[in-house]
Amino acid sequence: MILVSACLIGINCKYNGGNNYNLQVAELVRQGKAIPICPEQLGGLPTPRLPAEIKGGSARDVLEGTAAVVRMDGVDVTSSYVKGALEVLKLCKDVGIELAILKARSPSCGKGGVYDGTFSGRLVDGDGITAHVLMENGIRVITEYELTILDKGGGKLL
Repeated sequence: MILVSACLIGINCKYNGGNNYNLQVAELVRQGKAIPICPEQLGGLPTPRLPAEIKGGSARDVLEGTAAVVRMDGVDVTSSYVKGALEVLKLCKDVGIELAILKARSPSCGKGGVYDGTFSGRLVDGDGITAHVLMENGIRVITEYELTILDKGGGKLL
């Protein structure tokens, strides 16, 4: 079974109340090969919500308490992001998830690049909180962009 970001299958759980529909990801769910989740919602955040970014360090730093996830208005929402990541990890362990296809650049789901905490649209190397937690626990994480590359190259998901 594959885990996917719910926004990628058209569920309106994105911070602005919209989604990031991706036909390839939605097809995996339709075929019964994947299940959708939204770490932010599992962490107790509403939809819509103000955008948030990791500020002052990396996902690891957030988990170690030396950086934070902060909303655009300055409110610290770290605890919700960490709670959501841990809930997703629990689900992955319970269901036997080995692969997650997560939304690129998200402070929860991003892999390889996330926004820099200044709300300027600038990317920095790093991962979102959920992506980091999953990878630290042996779950392979790719973004929707890597899925497209795999598909075009004939690569294997698992």
